Amino acid sequence: MKFTFVTLFKNLVKPYFEDSILGRAVKEKLVCVDFLNPRDFSADKHKKVDDYMVGGGAGLLMACQPLDDTFKFLLKNEPKAHIVFLAPAGKKFNQNDAKRLAKKEHICLVCGRYEGIDERIVEKYADEIFCIGDFIMTGGELAALCVADAISRNIKGVLGNNQSLEIESFEGDLLEAPSFTKPNDYKGLGVVSAFLKGDHAKIEALKNNMAFLKTRFFRPDLHRKFEPPTKEKNEKQVY
Repeated sequence: MKFTFVTLFKNLVKPYFEDSILGRAVKEKLVCVDFLNPRDFSADKHKKVDDYMVGGGAGLLMACQPLDDTFKFLLKNEPKAHIVFLAPAGKKFNQNDAKRLAKKEHICLVCGRYEGIDERIVEKYADEIFCIGDFIMTGGELAALCVADAISRNIKGVLGNNQSLEIESFEGDLLEAPSFTKPNDYKGLGVVSAFLKGDHAKIEALKNNMAFLKTRFFRPDLHRKFEPPTKEKNEKQVY
């Protein structure tokens, strides 16, 4: 998998791929990381990449020309690149998206700055637009890293044990069941006794139930997917 980050601040992104799981993935060539800086494509003598908004408004936007030429260069050299913008208007990124995108050969993640990106560039080049949450940040680099990390974990060989993916949160729309380490009793705080008896079938059933209950308590929005339709809902579907 190749990731290309379109960013004005390469040094905010690059260190994340130098250590831990993703650092090993880069060394083993399971993941490749590249960068394109729109300033390198700016026709302005001062290498400006931003301008005032048409119609007025506070702040500046990333302008068309530097980004347009950036993407032309990208697609000329990497025609299979799947271009992803990070923006509040995008679909909420989730685990199913991470799994799906892990099958791509090349993903380009576009990191906005200032008040965002000229909408004409988004409409022209975006294959997908994602949002990681209903909040505003100073730039798109952190959002792009979240997406890249989630995708990378689903690339074969990146995790030491691929079975780890099967029990993580959001698999089957459930949170992961509570987990515990040794010692079994820590300062009077114990673990679920059934976990200590070695009956793996019972432990698995218990964990499934705990995952269901944890989801119901902490993420009722996910839990609703398991609720049977109410009579009112059924009546509304009758035409």
